Amino acid sequence: MSDGLLPYVHASAALLGLPLDPARAQRVATHLERTAAMAQLLEAAPLAPDDEPAQVYCPAAFLPRQDKGV
Repeated sequence: MSDGLLPYVHASAALLGLPLDPARAQRVATHLERTAAMAQLLEAAPLAPDDEPAQVYCPAAFLPRQDKGV
């Protein structure tokens, strides 16, 4: 495991007020390391901008309330 992840997990937990015992902090650091490795694999994939276009956000139409009693 990377040397910097466990101190990062402890510092983040303290900042957020999350109590983490040493075993749980170690598990969080292990999952974080795994997630970072997956992100590196995705970043390295040779994709052109047209390979996966972004979705377009289309909000649903506004529907006024039908009940007048409130």
